[in-house]
Amino acid sequence: MLRGKRVWWWVLAGLVLVLSLAQARNHHHHSQSSTQDAGQQAQAASPDTADGHSITLAQLPPEGRKTYDLIKQGGPFPYSRDGVVFSNFERILPKQSRGYYHEYTVTTPGISHRGARRIVCGIVPECYYTADHYKSFKRIEETR
Repeated sequence: MLRGKRVWWWVLAGLVLVLSLAQARNHHHHSQSSTQDAGQQAQAASPDTADGHSITLAQLPPEGRKTYDLIKQGGPFPYSRDGVVFSNFERILPKQSRGYYHEYTVTTPGISHRGARRIVCGIVPECYYTADHYKSFKRIEETR
């Protein structure tokens, strides 16, 4: 009898695990599709236009100008994740093939982690600044 209870306990535990994973997957899919919908709406106002969707180098925070200069020099970069492929899942930046965009950290004074600020570049000087971890982008204009 004890063995039968143990089997049912494992079956129940397995069922709970499967249901939890299915719920988590469904939640992730729902939030990802919401992000994609928002990205598609934001793409209508392309970040490479000059109507408030761009930023000059002088308007970048000082850390952003430093990161931009490092990008143009080819490094060295302070974070191991600098230069990794940016997949543009948000679909806010102009559509390009995978591997076209790369992301770089713009440090934020007073915090001990990478923070939310990034510069994402295609072929330099096609670079975009985000202060809100990919929720919005502004194309960087090279006029200082």
